[in-house]
Amino acid sequence: MSNLRTLPAPASTTATAPVLPAQAAHRHRLRAVAPDEVPPVADLLHPGATWMPAPQHALPTLPGQPPMIGYLVLVPAEQPPAPEQPLTEGDGLVRIDPEERTAHVAGRLLDLTYLEFELLAHLVAHPHRVHTRDQLVTTVWGYGHVGDGRTVDVHVARLRRKMGAEYRSSIVTVRRVGYKYAPPAGF
Repeated sequence: MSNLRTLPAPASTTATAPVLPAQAAHRHRLRAVAPDEVPPVADLLHPGATWMPAPQHALPTLPGQPPMIGYLVLVPAEQPPAPEQPLTEGDGLVRIDPEERTAHVAGRLLDLTYLEFELLAHLVAHPHRVHTRDQLVTTVWGYGHVGDGRTVDVHVARLRRKMGAEYRSSIVTVRRVGYKYAPPAGF
C-alpha cells in the first residue's frame, strides 16, 4: 500500500495536550482535497497513528455529488503496565496460576484435567477450611451437576496421585465430612 502513512511518536508528550482557543484560530478551514493529494493531518493525529485511504465501498455516496474520499486512522492501543509479579495463588508448596490455568507442586508442573485444576484451585484458595463433599460438588462442578460425594472422592484420589507421595497428605480427609487443604508446616 503506497498510501499507508505512519506518524512518528514525538519526543515529548505535549502532542496530546488539549487545543487552546488561541491555537484553534490558526487551524485551516475544511476544504476538499484531490484523490492523490496528501492532506495535512499529521498535526491533528495521535502520535504513532497509522492512516491510509479508505476503500471506496466503505464511504457513503450522495446523489448528484462526486464520490467522497475518506481515510482510516489506526491508533495504537494503550498498553497496561506489566504486573510486577505474576498473579498466582497458593503458598510455597502449591502455586496456582489462574490466568494460564497451571498448577505447580514444589516447583513441578502438574498435568491436571479441568475439574482437577478447579478442585485444587478451590482447596488452595481456602487453606485449612473444611469443605463438605456437597459444597465441593456445588462449587467446583456447578449446580447442574448430577452426582454425589463419590465423584469428589475419585477426583481427590487422582489429584493426590498426581501431586506425588511426598505431598499427597496436604489434601486431608475429614472423616464423614469432606476435605481440606493443609500445607505442611515448612510451607
